[in-house]
Amino acid sequence: MLRYGHDLGGWGWFVMSAGTILFWAALIALGVLLFRSLSASAGADREAGTSTGGPRPGLSPEQLLAERFARGDIDEDEYRRRLTVLRSGTTAPSGKT
Repeated sequence: MLRYGHDLGGWGWFVMSAGTILFWAALIALGVLLFRSLSASAGADREAGTSTGGPRPGLSPEQLLAERFARGDIDEDEYRRRLTVLRSGTTAPSGKT
């Protein structure tokens, strides 16, 4: 029954070595993927404040409006209408945003 005693033999040694290598490769790959995921989401958080997120500190409302127009968030008519409202200091008529 115990042909090899406590020794692993030829194939047992190979399977155990391959299993150890696969284990460490999977652990390292998991660490790399986790690191890349966390750094990508941190980068997206930084960019959100500068390009698509809330208002950036230090920019005037006209500059923010110009950025939205440059990104294509609003069309030319809406840009000109909002710019007129900003410069006149009045609010837009109800029904229009």
